Amino acid sequence: MFRLLRPLAASVTYTRWLHLLIPGAGYSVWVFISPDSPWVPMLFAVPIGLLPGMRLAEGVQAQLLLSPEDRGRADPSISTASASTWVDRWRTVLWLEMRLLLAAPVWLATVWLPVTAVELSLAAFGRSPSSEWLVPGGEPHWWFGLFVPLPLLALLSVVVVSGRLITAGARWLLGPSQVQRLTALEERTEQLLERNRIARELHDSIGHALTVAVVQAGAARAAQDPAFTERALAAIEETGRDALDDLERVLRVLRESEAPAGQRPTLVEADRLLDSARGSGAKIDADMSGPLGQVPGAISREGYRILQESLTNVLRHSGSVPVRVRIAVTEGRLELAVTNPLGDAAAAPGGGSGLRGIRERAALLGGRATTGPCEGEWRVHAILPLDGLRIAP
Repeated sequence: MFRLLRPLAASVTYTRWLHLLIPGAGYSVWVFISPDSPWVPMLFAVPIGLLPGMRLAEGVQAQLLLSPEDRGRADPSISTASASTWVDRWRTVLWLEMRLLLAAPVWLATVWLPVTAVELSLAAFGRSPSSEWLVPGGEPHWWFGLFVPLPLLALLSVVVVSGRLITAGARWLLGPSQVQRLTALEERTEQLLERNRIARELHDSIGHALTVAVVQAGAARAAQDPAFTERALAAIEETGRDALDDLERVLRVLRESEAPAGQRPTLVEADRLLDSARGSGAKIDADMSGPLGQVPGAISREGYRILQESLTNVLRHSGSVPVRVRIAVTEGRLELAVTNPLGDAAAAPGGGSGLRGIRERAALLGGRATTGPCEGEWRVHAILPLDGLRIAP
């Protein structure tokens, strides 16, 4: 019993009723003006529904009154976009025809059923009904009062049932098309990829800065040399400033979705990473060949992060050891290799998210990366095709 009465307490029941009465009001005016041609509004609905903007207007109204829970959702059941194909336009036409067909009986029920209840009430108090059609029998009697709730219950039933019908029709005819669903899915995928990229940016940049700071501070305390301590503090300051710049870039992306990707560091700025690692005690032997400045922006930015994470792992797990860095642009690809002696402390650094991130970066760019022991050394080797992604720099 309570389940049957629950729709009567929901506000959406009455907003759906209002949605049905809106076209019924216009339709009733037309029928009053021209009772011999009630079909004309149905005919006018065809060219009106073919207008691309009509689908947007109907979608906004339907979402507001029929399915308010859809507002703000990433995947609403009722679309709020203009028609982009002829299929969408004809679906809008069918929607308008459905609105008019349902509006007529709901409007009549809204007018005549309450009037019937009033007539029954008056007949129960001895007043003769104004129409025998409204009150069969014609003679007033007290027992007419027993039937007063019936037309009101019938009206509420019509409101609930017709509201659910019009909502189902809206979700069917005004729902997102396959193209819109695919577009929404692509946008959601792009958002997830962007979040993953931001997480990697923070991990690589902040992790590198903290690693350099820890190594420098430890070395300065062990050396007990004022000159060395001053150099270590200068390196920590420079690395921290670079990390703050990277953090600001990432936060700008979060605040402004259209922030240009070109503001992120590229391999052209690889020297600052190498100098930072040298300042932390690592003995860097670097060899960079080929036109690094001509590497596409997406490839160069991700290559910079791969180099950063590789050097961070060396400092974190191996300390001050000789490191060979090879960066070459040749034969339509970027090749990057970072190699260092494999000591006991670096026996198993490959299980963290940093090295996994290196492999993920390379895979997203259409290349590949290997990380792990190789001939007694620890090696990170990435090959990125320069035409792997058609992304503007």
